[in-house]
Amino acid sequence: MDNITKILGFDFGLRRIGVAVGQRFTGTASPVTTLLANDGEPNWQEVSNLITTWQPQALLVGMPLNMDGSISVMATRAEDFAKKLETRFNLTVFRIDERLSTFEAKSEFMRVRGQTGMKKGQKVDAFAAVILVEAWLGL
Repeated sequence: MDNITKILGFDFGLRRIGVAVGQRFTGTASPVTTLLANDGEPNWQEVSNLITTWQPQALLVGMPLNMDGSISVMATRAEDFAKKLETRFNLTVFRIDERLSTFEAKSEFMRVRGQTGMKKGQKVDAFAAVILVEAWLGL
């Protein structure tokens, strides 16, 4: 993990997948975009374009475990997504517990951006991905 300087993180969802990039050198994580998904399947060309653009050494997928730590249905779907990333792009894909990351992202988004409603859900998904990347980087 120490040799990884840049990672692309994904906050998996069935309709939207938030994406963020993190850099160990600068100690930062930033929202990149939110991909639209059809039952958890993104446009794989868009994912490929992000990987080409950002050139990460590894990828990160949030695993939405149940509050008791057990595997949820969504965690199973996120694991399937992680395996597809590994197969398609031949990169290491790390998994991270993402319990409450979307809740935290909504709270932070409203605080920082002064938003009162969550109509801009796509931005929240990208912020959730930032939270995952920051946790993985230890920020």
